[in-house]
Amino acid sequence: MNEADRTRVETFITRWEGSSGNERANYQLFFAEMSDALGVDRPFDKGRIPNDPYCFDKDVKIFHPSGKITPGFIDFHKAEHFLIEAKQGGTTGKKGTAKRGTNTYLREMEKAFVQAVAYTRSLSSKPPFLLTCDIGDHFELWMGFSGDYGGYGARREIGLTELRKADVFDLFVDIFSNPQQRNPEKIAARVTREVAADLAELAKGMEANVDPQQVAQFLMRCIFTMFAEDVGLLKEHLFTKALETRWILNPKMFKPEVEALWEAMNEGTIFGFHGKLLRFNGGLFADSGAFALTKAQLQVLLQAAKRDWCNVEPAIFGTLLERALDTRERSKLGAHYTPRSYVERLVKPVVMEPLGDRWIAVQAEVKQLLNAGEAEPTANQRKKAIAVLEAFLTELQQVKILDPACGSGNFLYVTLDLLKGLESEVLRRLEDVTGAAQLRLDINQVNPSQFLGIEINPRAAAIADLVIWIGYLQWHFRRFGDLPPIEPVLREYKNIECRDAVLAYDGVEPDVDAAGKVRTRWGGRMIKSPVTGEDIPDPTDQVTIYRYLNPRAAVWPEADYIVSNPPFIGSKRMRGILGDTYVDALQKAWSNVPQASDYVMWWWNHSADLTRNGSVKRFGMITTNTIKQTFVRRVVEEKLKAQPSLSLIFAIPDHPWVDATDGAAVRIAMTAGQHDKSLGKLMSVIQELSDSDETEDLVFQTITEIGVINSDLSIGTDITSTKSLNSNKSLCSVGMKTIGSAFQISRDRAIELGLGRDEKLNNYIHPYLNGRDFVQTTRGIYVIDLFGVTLDKLKVEFPNLYQYLLDFAKPERDQNRNKLFRDFWWIIGHPRPQFREATNGLRRYIAIPETAKHQSFGFIETDIVPDSTLVTFAFADAYFLGVLSSRVHVTWSLAAGGRLGIGNDPRYNKTKCFAPFPFPDATDTQKQTIRELGERLDSHRKRVQTTHPEVTITGMYNLLEQLRKGEPLNDKDKAFNQKALVSTLKQIHDELDTAVFAAYGWESTITDDQILENLVTLNAQRAEEERNGQIRWLRPDYQSPGETYIQQTLEGITTETETAIIPTEQQPFPKTFKEQLSAIRDLFRTQSGEWTATQVTANFKAANRKQKVILDCLESLEDLGILLSHDEGGVTFWHLAEVGNAG
Repeated sequence: MNEADRTRVETFITRWEGSSGNERANYQLFFAEMSDALGVDRPFDKGRIPNDPYCFDKDVKIFHPSGKITPGFIDFHKAEHFLIEAKQGGTTGKKGTAKRGTNTYLREMEKAFVQAVAYTRSLSSKPPFLLTCDIGDHFELWMGFSGDYGGYGARREIGLTELRKADVFDLFVDIFSNPQQRNPEKIAARVTREVAADLAELAKGMEANVDPQQVAQFLMRCIFTMFAEDVGLLKEHLFTKALETRWILNPKMFKPEVEALWEAMNEGTIFGFHGKLLRFNGGLFADSGAFALTKAQLQVLLQAAKRDWCNVEPAIFGTLLERALDTRERSKLGAHYTPRSYVERLVKPVVMEPLGDRWIAVQAEVKQLLNAGEAEPTANQRKKAIAVLEAFLTELQQVKILDPACGSGNFLYVTLDLLKGLESEVLRRLEDVTGAAQLRLDINQVNPSQFLGIEINPRAAAIADLVIWIGYLQWHFRRFGDLPPIEPVLREYKNIECRDAVLAYDGVEPDVDAAGKVRTRWGGRMIKSPVTGEDIPDPTDQVTIYRYLNPRAAVWPEADYIVSNPPFIGSKRMRGILGDTYVDALQKAWSNVPQASDYVMWWWNHSADLTRNGSVKRFGMITTNTIKQTFVRRVVEEKLKAQPSLSLIFAIPDHPWVDATDGAAVRIAMTAGQHDKSLGKLMSVIQELSDSDETEDLVFQTITEIGVINSDLSIGTDITSTKSLNSNKSLCSVGMKTIGSAFQISRDRAIELGLGRDEKLNNYIHPYLNGRDFVQTTRGIYVIDLFGVTLDKLKVEFPNLYQYLLDFAKPERDQNRNKLFRDFWWIIGHPRPQFREATNGLRRYIAIPETAKHQSFGFIETDIVPDSTLVTFAFADAYFLGVLSSRVHVTWSLAAGGRLGIGNDPRYNKTKCFAPFPFPDATDTQKQTIRELGERLDSHRKRVQTTHPEVTITGMYNLLEQLRKGEPLNDKDKAFNQKALVSTLKQIHDELDTAVFAAYGWESTITDDQILENLVTLNAQRAEEERNGQIRWLRPDYQSPGETYIQQTLEGITTETETAIIPTEQQPFPKTFKEQLSAIRDLFRTQSGEWTATQVTANFKAANRKQKVILDCLESLEDLGILLSHDEGGVTFWHLAEVGNAG
């Protein structure tokens, strides 16, 4: 802010300060002259630029659920910058909005905020800043880079005269010209990365001579000291000045003097010329030990001390600090970390929404007590309102949050920060009511003792405790400025427990076998074979196997809410990572968790049980997106069906995430549950856009559905309720799994071993196809398949093959924990006898990759052996290929099978996608039509690939997807279409879909939801038939030879599906105003559309005499921004505000 700026601002303030009148007459001139004072451009004339990105009276359209559109006008708007609604108070009630300082004035300013928030929903993107302004008096400011502005109490008031301050002037310049300069997440991300890099450099230099654990403790004391001086807890930046003026010049002085400093901080005693220090205590400085540092190391510490510690973001600082202090993780310091916004997506529905709902009811009750702003309240009314607010503050201060896999405290800190934000709103409302500042410096506020964690890594547990305290103290200074907190500044609550969260035990000891020898397992190291030169397991690399003494289910501390991000370890990797005896002990302690579950599901299971029995109000978990898969979701299915009941109130089936262990990108699911039967919000990510700024975040476009969330994280038809059909039995199998790389060989190696020369050997070496070969380019791999061959026969008849497997396969199998694999080391591990039996005598079978971007079925010749990444179907008849390839079956399998991996590709699960699928009861003519189209489909793709080997199935179906969506093709796409004949492929699929719909007796125009609903109904009817002994075998000659039966035509499955109208049962009308408000709010949330007051009344028993109360509730909810209303023909209609959109 230079002298010219000050002159312009002074002129502006002098002209407008204390003015009153009609805001409609004054606001445009006021903001035009304010733009001049700030040195920024004035807004453009309305209509001058398309869409009016920067103008007064911005036109917006407000869309209502009924389809009605009403116009709106934003007083002042700049796209991607701000939205301002103007008012103008006065010194009397006769001039302007209302008399400043009165209850009516406060109500009008709050209404302006609610109106502004409603307008943001009608914009294509929400601006980062929201302002209301009393012209000539003050501004009220909300920041919402995340799209959430908080409530009215979250405002920052800035008096007009404060524009004279340089920091306020700069803030408004940024709001008008460069708002991202003020994005706290981006500022914090940049600062935090710089700090973590400094600490990593320092730790790396120290660990050569000092134990890493001691280095970590020492650096955490340094960290808090640097933070303390930046926020004013330590006077005169004494740590940084000592580094600059004494310690770097004379490094020997560092160790004794910093130890003396930390002793003074621990005890609150005098330190040198700086006088008496605040007492910190809390355990961090109980050990004041330091280490002698070199001049170079002290210079790195000084560099860190000069960073902006006030802006360090605790939400990511813990993760980066943990990597910095861990020698194994330090290389990943620059890796991506989990952005705060991702964490908030789970914390908000689990913790903040139920507390926010309580806060809405409290605000409405306070408004009623204060005469709803219509008249000035009496002293007694104010007293009652204050009591209601104080009671809610007490409630917030008693909430307990548990993260039973807290790591370095990311989730706990974010929850603390959000909870402190809500507390701040309540305190602000108290200030409005009392007219006095709420300076509550003691610990009787939302504080670290409420945030409980369990963490097995001692370093991470210590960091979590530090992170929570830093976050808490940041809030203190944000609210109270330079006022120091009550001593001791840090307190030792022991709220972060360092232990295993799911398994408790009395100790561990080496396990021994029957001979008393300590048992070991292979440690994973490979060596070069002296015979073959290939990598083989090192038999000398043995790890001791430990036995757990008295293993049992771990007990968690009592809490109101649970949020957590447990370790991402799949069921197949658990034994390799955690050890056999640990997994055995875990499964024994938790017998109600299916053994095929991922590790995270032990946390999910226990959280769900605590919630079902009422010990916990809500819980939320991050899991890998395999939670939708058959074996993993059994835990979810069981809890949703159990009594007492559990319902999922929030879910995101697929979301990007960052694995805390290595910074790798993964795909996860978010789920949240509560005790009772409730509707839930299902959020689906439909687009992810990279944010190239400092946060490295992804920007999301999402859609949200409301309804009963099923165990497969879907809303609508519950496919998980279907039953496996006997008619489909024994026909579907996954392919072979070799268990050892030596069984998979190149063609050259196969010829070396005798393929083509020894006719008998041709029966045991075959082409081998995996899922990638099927949809991309084949690798030309062969497999040695000796199923049914004895070891003696192998030695005698195929000595070359025996010698090869002895050298290459046996060393690897010898280290396998499965005795069967060790004993039968010459046979592939999973030879799939059912597949062999079902395909015996067939010339071909159908296959699909278990996981692939597109679901494409095709024929494979029976001399080709399928890998375990292929799912096979024992049909040579192209009729079945046609049905499986149709829209009917693909829609079903996409919904039933779930998705997998970072690519979020569909997964074909034979148990859920094929076993319950009801095939149509087609006539012979219909079967022949589908059969011919199935043959055309398979031969068309094979002919294209024979002519153009570079064309892949994935490439064909990528373009087919574009054609189906009607997307324009570029020159490259058109050239590929000419080569791959994808337009012809589309035509075959379209004809096939029509034929299959006809076989089911359905119209081809039905939606995917109707397809699923019809198939679920048909599955139930077929299952009932089978219970009565009638089975519609798909291959009766194989499945039930000799049995004959007559198929009956099923009735009741038609194109038109009836929508069940469930009459709404009238609910009792609550007695207290808070409960009445909550009941009406919940009615709007669970029933879509618009409602009149009369319609709302009809939903409650004996409420006809309560119409005035119901109207008051509706108006209160509108005042709080929960509902919106509009008039049609003299009737007022209300709907949820969040339903409004930009059309």
